[in-house]
Amino acid sequence: MSKLSFKELLDAGVHFGHLKRKWNPAMAPYIFEEKKGIHIIDLNKTIVHLDQANAAMKQIAKSGKKILFVATKKQAKDIVAERIKNVNMPFVTERWSGGMLTNFQTTRKSIRKMTSIDKMKSDGTWDTLNKREKLFKTRQREKLEKTFGSISDMTRQPAAIFIVDILKEHIALAEARRLNIPTFALVDTNSNPKLVDFPIPANDDASKSITIIIDEICKSIQEGLEERKFLKENPEAAKQAAEASNNTAQAEEASEVKVEKKESAEQSVTEKTAEVESPEKDEEKAAKAKNDTALTAEASEAKVEAKESSEPEVVEKTAEVETPEKDEEKAEKTPAKKATSPKKAASTKKEPKAEKAKAKKATATKKEVKAEKAPAKKTAAKKPAAKKASTAKAGKEDK
Repeated sequence: MSKLSFKELLDAGVHFGHLKRKWNPAMAPYIFEEKKGIHIIDLNKTIVHLDQANAAMKQIAKSGKKILFVATKKQAKDIVAERIKNVNMPFVTERWSGGMLTNFQTTRKSIRKMTSIDKMKSDGTWDTLNKREKLFKTRQREKLEKTFGSISDMTRQPAAIFIVDILKEHIALAEARRLNIPTFALVDTNSNPKLVDFPIPANDDASKSITIIIDEICKSIQEGLEERKFLKENPEAAKQAAEASNNTAQAEEASEVKVEKKESAEQSVTEKTAEVESPEKDEEKAAKAKNDTALTAEASEAKVEAKESSEPEVVEKTAEVETPEKDEEKAEKTPAKKATSPKKAASTKKEPKAEKAKAKKATATKKEVKAEKAPAKKTAAKKPAAKKASTAKAGKEDK
């Protein structure tokens, strides 16, 4: 458990979040309430997550690996630099140069340049340089010291990274995630805790809240380093501790196996009971189904009887009277149809011949009409010629 109490976190202002309009919905599980337009962080969850982060940090420090701290904010810069120096861990407080982790070879080259300048001063080669060269080297050294001085002891990539304000240090977070480096971070209400492996919901803007959490983490790292030192000095104690850890691990595995066996046994018992109960249930269901079918059959029979009794007897009498008349009509119609059927077949055969004969007669009449019209025209043409001849004879006689 964390040594910090609820009241200490409350006094430090760890519970204050950002404005409601600046919140990230992913932080909803860690928000207690909203008061005067500001979100309040649930400190119970802060304590739980801080305990988890402390345990993980202690284990990493115990293994002898490095944890990189990143805080370039004004509020957190000096606090992180002071606290982390005492723990001998690398930190970045000035500027995160892109590719510090993903392009670690180039960062190592720049660190080597800085160490080579320091060697020149100790070897005596510094005195052989010109004034201009000395000035250039000193400026280069200062620049490198500013950006890489705090990570000069980091010969390999860190085992974990601790970030204050993941929105400001988003490049560092992205590089750590790309390299699958475990991430610890102070997460405020305006940031996404899902991007971090060990989020600690807290106020990342107030210097008091940053100091109280960084101090707690530094304590856990210090404890891990002390345990490592003790185990190095006492190898027997280290062996005993390793055996104890192995025993605990084995005990946990055995307990898990037992729990699994119990669960499997319970499942098998439940399955057997279900199998035993299933035939009885099937019989009950079959009996119920039979009863239901019998009831439905009885109800349908009762309805049919009621309908039959409700029909009047008059309908039956009229049906009896009408049936003989209908039978006689049907008997009369059937022979008539049979008699007409052969005549229809013969008439259908004769019809095309009659049509052809009519067509021939029509063509003959048309020819006769034309023949009659032709001589009439000839006679009409001859009459004016006869009139002319008669008029000529009358003229001669007059003369």
